[in-house]
Amino acid sequence: AGAADQSPPWQSFEYHTMNMVAQALSRAEILKLIPHQGSMCLLDRVCGWSDEALEARTLSHLRVPHPLASDGRLRAIHLCEYGAQAMAIHGGLLGLQRGVPAQPGLLVSLRAVQLNCDFFETYSGELVVRAESLLVQPASWQYQFTVLHGGELLATGRAAVIAASNNKRVVTPDGELP
Repeated sequence: AGAADQSPPWQSFEYHTMNMVAQALSRAEILKLIPHQGSMCLLDRVCGWSDEALEARTLSHLRVPHPLASDGRLRAIHLCEYGAQAMAIHGGLLGLQRGVPAQPGLLVSLRAVQLNCDFFETYSGELVVRAESLLVQPASWQYQFTVLHGGELLATGRAAVIAASNNKRVVTPDGELP
């Protein structure tokens, strides 16, 4: 691969990790930042973060029962939720840094998702979950996420989130949600 095939350094996770705060957050601290509670909080700890990126780790894929499991299996598509939770934690940390609560968001789009396994509940050891902000607007955010195990890329993709409004209702195929 030539130089034209490589991402510019400002678009690579390694570039953003140069300025990461080596501040670990526990699961208890994560629970204060995101709406995902109980077993739906999939990430165990944050290893570091910057204004542009976050790295978290977890063993939650080994816990039984798992809230996303179907017939005891965790499908690779569920790795996107791990990435989305890293995004939510990053947003919460940025809000704390600025002295304002993080704005709740709705995941509206997944793009360029690459899944390199079918299931992942049998992978021993920690998953490494990274989120990198690509675009931040007042009411929308776009991130790149990656999920790795032992240096092996399990999943990657981009996700778009829009701010949730307290005065609007969301219509789903099952009906209206308050």
